[in-house]
Amino acid sequence: MAASKPVEPQSGSGLPRWQLALLVGAPIVLGVGAIYLWNRSRTKEKQGKRDGERKTPEGSASPVQGQTEQDGEANRPAKEQDMSPLDRAQAAKNKGNKYFKAGKYEHAIQCYTEAISLCPKEQKGDLSTFYQNRAAAYEQQMKWEEVVQDCTRAVELNPRYVKALFRRAKAQERLDKKKECLEDVTAVCILEAFQNQQSMLLADKVLKLLGKEKAKDKYKNREPLMPSPQFIKSYFSSFTDDIISQPLQKGEKNDEDKDKEGEAAEVTESSGYLKAKQYMEEENYDKIISECSKEVDSRGKHMAEALLLRATFYLLIGNANAAQPDLDQVINMESANVKLRANALIKRGSMYMQQQQPQLSTQDFNMAAEIDTQNADVYHHRGQLKILLDQVEEAVGDFDECILLRPDSALAQAQKCFALYRQAYTGSNLSQVQTAMDGFEDVIRRFPKCAEGYALYAQALTDQQQFGKADEMYDKCIELEPDNATTYVHKGLLQLQWKQDLDMGLDLISKAIEIDNKCDFAYETMGTIEVQRGNLDKAIDMFNKAINLAKSEMEMAHLYSLCDAAYAQTEVAKKYGLKPPTL
Repeated sequence: MAASKPVEPQSGSGLPRWQLALLVGAPIVLGVGAIYLWNRSRTKEKQGKRDGERKTPEGSASPVQGQTEQDGEANRPAKEQDMSPLDRAQAAKNKGNKYFKAGKYEHAIQCYTEAISLCPKEQKGDLSTFYQNRAAAYEQQMKWEEVVQDCTRAVELNPRYVKALFRRAKAQERLDKKKECLEDVTAVCILEAFQNQQSMLLADKVLKLLGKEKAKDKYKNREPLMPSPQFIKSYFSSFTDDIISQPLQKGEKNDEDKDKEGEAAEVTESSGYLKAKQYMEEENYDKIISECSKEVDSRGKHMAEALLLRATFYLLIGNANAAQPDLDQVINMESANVKLRANALIKRGSMYMQQQQPQLSTQDFNMAAEIDTQNADVYHHRGQLKILLDQVEEAVGDFDECILLRPDSALAQAQKCFALYRQAYTGSNLSQVQTAMDGFEDVIRRFPKCAEGYALYAQALTDQQQFGKADEMYDKCIELEPDNATTYVHKGLLQLQWKQDLDMGLDLISKAIEIDNKCDFAYETMGTIEVQRGNLDKAIDMFNKAINLAKSEMEMAHLYSLCDAAYAQTEVAKKYGLKPPTL
């Protein structure tokens, strides 16, 4: 699609990316990539187990010896006077547990309060249990402040008390104290070695909420940032029927310029759009929006083209709010060239997908196919949309249509192979996996200059643990596109998985940043690796750099989630001395 970074699949095969550990070599959608650990489908499958969550307090719920359920405080057994303070506290707790199981939470609270008052202060373990049990009763009454207070006392007495930390995390969530909730649930995840689905689900939920909140505020106030020239050229290369990205035609140059072979044309006509096209050829991208605005304001003869070109660069700098009115106007301009309208629909559809509005996105792509049935770009980009929606068969159909219209479309051929490979790989169909791998071989044989073909094949080879050949494919990519920073990141990740060569991996990712200091994927990857190395401050710095380069609010929200996860770890390390395993 025309999006700067594809959205992850919407089905259960998608994976959350905030995790506190690193897995390299995961299959990456359309050559963009990410770093994952836990499969969201596993967490969703177990989400139904929430109902089985332990709600009872700790300790025996049997009645105090010599009492029936109806016995009151005045009918204590004769031997109680000979019991130690701790034994009496335990008896009160046991009685409270019985009331708790019966749903008599106020009576349970009274018993736990008695246990707390009776328990010797030096018995920290028992005392922490009594506070945690009373917090459980308060939780049933939805008295969240009291839950937090009692869990805090329990944790003060027993700093690694998982039940108290998790109960406090849930109460903090109810009180809308997301930062505090995240710190508690992060400690729980580390203490439980990331084995408890409930705590991981809560962490994922809170991180997403925090990320969305921060991104919403940051994104609307961000300074527009033009991507690197390499990124812009790669973006436009994904279109073959895009009028606005074509070079200046002869009729658009004056006679003197036509005689200047090898020199950039100088447009003397007072057309902001033609001037913008000249700036595109010169890679002087910062001036394009202003020149297009001149054409639009003067309602010149290239107004439709200027609107679409301006909208495209608004999208590239991450200003979807400014882009949409321009795209809407082109789409509704029935007098405009149909290819302009179709291109505007593709770009608006891609924008909707970045905004997680797949229904609107699908509508735009379908409309584009209706008004311009012979436009290969429509089917190519809709095929990518279908992959993201995990509709692989429909994606393959669209890629086939694109290939039928443009048999020389190497990119569509490669992405069709990758779609088939994903389907076979996730379905554990070994024969179809091999068929897809053979398809990649055919693509790189027929289209030896298609860097994306080698890149996608390398990802499939990595899945199959054919690391040496995958490395060769990445070398081919670099040979064809030496200024493609993303390829260096993927090759760096491969070194980590294949050879556990951290130095080489980091050197390659650093090289990516050197080539393109606006490559947010490189900063994100570097940050995730630094988290796993235990260099949390450096990781946070890398994530913040990626945040400033985010091209959509959704992408920024994800990056804030990564940053918040790293920051929570720093706080947990300070408070409890807890750190996850490092590389």
